[in-house]
Amino acid sequence: MAKKVEEKEVKKEIQSKKTKKTKEKKVKKESFFVGVRSELSKVKWPTKKDVLKYTIATLVFIIVLVIFFVLLSLLMSVIKGVFN
Repeated sequence: MAKKVEEKEVKKEIQSKKTKKTKEKKVKKESFFVGVRSELSKVKWPTKKDVLKYTIATLVFIIVLVIFFVLLSLLMSVIKGVFN
């Protein structure tokens, strides 16, 4: 009889530990997302004007690099043709 009582107590302890761990995990997840939301509210997001300006600058830079490498490639092919 005492053995059954002990088994029940052990099962209750195990169950309470499991529920405690799941509650702790839930609290950790909630606090993580609360922290993320808090940090995102502190971010200074760029305006539409800034985004447009940076996009145009990036596209211009890419176009300049494309032109540079195309001209470099043409120059190399001309040099190769002259010496061949």
